[in-house]
Amino acid sequence: MRRDIDRRTFLGGALAAAGAVAGASVLPGTARADGPGPGGVYDAVVVGGGLSGLAAARALRSAGALVVVLEARDRPGGRVHNITTPRLGATLDAGAEFIGPTQNRIAALAREYGVATVPTYNGGDSIFWNRGHGQRVASGLPIPVDAGVIDAAPAFVRATVEALEGFPVGEPWRHPNAKYLDSITWEQYVRQTTSSPVGLNLAHIAMSATVSVRSDEISALYYLNYIAAAGDEHNPGTMLRLLSSDGGAQERMFSGGAALIPLRMAHALGGAMVYDAPVRRISTEQNHAVVTSDAGTFAGRRVIVAMSPAISGLIDYRPGLPASRIGLTHGYHMGAISKFAAIYRRPFWREKGLSGQVYGDGRPIDVTFEAHTGGRHILLGFISADAMRRLDHAPESQLVRECIESFARYFGREAHDYLDYGNLRWDLEPWSRGGPVAVSRPGTLTRYGPALRAPVGPIHWAGTETADYWTGYMDGAVRSGERAAREVLNRL
Repeated sequence: MRRDIDRRTFLGGALAAAGAVAGASVLPGTARADGPGPGGVYDAVVVGGGLSGLAAARALRSAGALVVVLEARDRPGGRVHNITTPRLGATLDAGAEFIGPTQNRIAALAREYGVATVPTYNGGDSIFWNRGHGQRVASGLPIPVDAGVIDAAPAFVRATVEALEGFPVGEPWRHPNAKYLDSITWEQYVRQTTSSPVGLNLAHIAMSATVSVRSDEISALYYLNYIAAAGDEHNPGTMLRLLSSDGGAQERMFSGGAALIPLRMAHALGGAMVYDAPVRRISTEQNHAVVTSDAGTFAGRRVIVAMSPAISGLIDYRPGLPASRIGLTHGYHMGAISKFAAIYRRPFWREKGLSGQVYGDGRPIDVTFEAHTGGRHILLGFISADAMRRLDHAPESQLVRECIESFARYFGREAHDYLDYGNLRWDLEPWSRGGPVAVSRPGTLTRYGPALRAPVGPIHWAGTETADYWTGYMDGAVRSGERAAREVLNRL
């Protein structure tokens, strides 16, 4: 076991060095190598080295606990990951990227680890794409103002009211109308107040842009909680904050890529990080748990499983988990998503008075933004839901061609003159199986919701899906890890 940790400590140093090349300077924290306590038992074994697992380990170590983090991949960060383009070697965010107001925990970590932010470009007009046609909309407006949208307004006003009026954020199963809201999909919820094609398109956009599923794949109760969670303890969540750039969740992005944060967190944890260590089994003994991974076996007084509920059930638990936890994991599924980015010599869309932002029902890319990396000009687009599933196993050349055609439809023929591109199909990533977040089917939250965070013996649960505020976002991941660490510390 010690040999495995030492080899992976070296790998952790290499990852931190990569972060330094991308702009790291001072890496806070002491890169000490944690070892097990008496009897070879750690205070806590953290399963998963994404933001939630790293946040949990960081909080536990700060309190003096002996911790080991088992990460299945050869890198930290989970769904927060930078990639490099094949021709230019440019750094691109392949996963989580944006940060906005009230996302206080990820903002605090960015400051601590010296990762700066830059504003998302939001000048000029955005484009609302509806049934093959684009409509220019002032970028300060999240939706166009026309008759179709006015017809759809009651559905979104109702959703906003439902999410604002005393919504039990993080515990939607306690909502007074929870049973009914969890019996219908988001599409059914919207259809109760509008049949406008524009309104139904906007309902789809709200799904695709945030959770990358169709509006008939997700519980209405889940999505109302998602809206209510787009805030903090002092600022109620709103759909406007969820979907907007200025003043919203897409207001800023991280200079050098969001992955610099988990890279630097992992460096600070040093020898506590073990890579190439997918966990296969967690066995609960009399006063501890034994975690079996491809990198060895680790014993811990407590265990934090920092994974999406959609995939945490793939681990073999002995004894088996309660029926409520099994039902919960079966009721969640991952969104289908890829981010495609193209690099250009100049921001030609700005020359046309466009922000680089598109939202609508275009295919395969339905939402776009302008991005930044190393002074280069980038268009990034999201492929989601059915469009992503269709392209999951398509040749790379086909995916690139279709995505560039999307950019050309939106912004003009200049989009064909790209210098380089980057793409990561998260559906095919074996330790994520999709993204950006796991969502619940109707009936899951009211039947099994309390099992989302309830410890099972020495096992605790983290992951952005278990957060109260900003579930599905980096901020939610950090919140969930810190909450799980507090639970563990209270029981050590």
